[in-house]
Amino acid sequence: MSQHFLKLIQGGQTAEVADSVNADPALLLWRDPQGVSALMWAVYSGQPLIVDFFKAERARVGEPLDLFEAAALGDLPALKQSSEATPELVAAHTGDGWTALHLAAAFATPEAVQFLIEHAAPVSAVARNPQANQPLHAALALSRNAQIVLHLLDAGADPNARQAGGFTALFSAAAANRRDLAQILIERGADPSLHNDFGQTAASYAQQRGHEEMASWLDSLSRP
Repeated sequence: MSQHFLKLIQGGQTAEVADSVNADPALLLWRDPQGVSALMWAVYSGQPLIVDFFKAERARVGEPLDLFEAAALGDLPALKQSSEATPELVAAHTGDGWTALHLAAAFATPEAVQFLIEHAAPVSAVARNPQANQPLHAALALSRNAQIVLHLLDAGADPNARQAGGFTALFSAAAANRRDLAQILIERGADPSLHNDFGQTAASYAQQRGHEEMASWLDSLSRP
């Protein structure tokens, strides 16, 4: 049943998810073998209606969000409550390898990111999974929110930190054709001349994706 339930979540089948929970209320608190909750799978799968359903049902039965869920949802009241109840989780990793700051940077809001930073969330924490990235990489890959990027850089995130494959945050900005984010990174010290493990620069990475203007601009910055 659990794999079928997960497929319903991933497929955005909101009515079927609700019917399954009504038939088996234990599914509301279902977690996969790594401890990732059904609610978090809805977040990962980009299913906001299912996220809202789980959140409402959890509130109805009095089951609070844990710190990681609150971080991913940007739910500040829940984040404050959970950080007070379990402060050790602010710097911990989930079963699938993320910190709360990774999750907030990827999926939530500048306010959630700033809250975690103010509560000593490590901005240079490396994910314990194959991506081996930092919160800044997560922000550039998913939320692409300029204020989140600035919060992380202001807190000391290294703009030239590498994740798996030797990619820096600038590669993600280049791939997304987001010159505004690339400009922020470069102004904070990102080096456009760096190569990933495949011999690419951010400029060639942008060009490979058809972003000619971005590629030309980045290439001009990497010349002596």
